[in-house]
Amino acid sequence: MTDMGKATAKIGGAVGVSLMVAAASVAGGQATANAQPASQQVRYTLTSAGAYEFDLFYLTAQPPSMEAFNADAYAFAKREKVNVAPGAPWVFETTLEDPQWAILTVSSTTRGGQAAPNARCDIAVDGEVVVQHEDPYNVRCQLSRW
Repeated sequence: MTDMGKATAKIGGAVGVSLMVAAASVAGGQATANAQPASQQVRYTLTSAGAYEFDLFYLTAQPPSMEAFNADAYAFAKREKVNVAPGAPWVFETTLEDPQWAILTVSSTTRGGQAAPNARCDIAVDGEVVVQHEDPYNVRCQLSRW
C-alpha cells in the first residue's frame, strides 16, 4: 500500500469512528428523551379529632386509563374500614407515574350520640402536601384525574 493509500485509510477510519460516536450520541439523546418519567411517591394520610372508624376508598396502583379503571376499579383501588385516633393517623404510601391519579375518599361511621370526628385527609407527592380537606364527617382528597 502506498503512503497515500495508508493516509486515506487512516482518515476514512477516523471519519467512520467519528460518525459512529455521533450516531450513538444522537441515539442516546433520543432514548433519554423517550424514557418514561420516574414514578413519584404518593402518601395518603387521614387524621381524626377522636377515635373513630372510617370507610376508606383509595387508589393503590395507577390504571393505564380511566376505561381500565371503570372496567375493574378494584384492580387499582382498595376499599376498607380503619380505626383512627388522635395521634395515630392512618397512612398509606404507593408510587404512581402520574400522581394526578391519586384519590382518597373517607366516610365516618359515627353513630348517634357521638361527636363529629372532624376528619382531615391529605395527599403528599414526594413529601410535599398537594391537597388537603377537612370536614366534620366525610372528607375527599383527590387530584386532577378525577
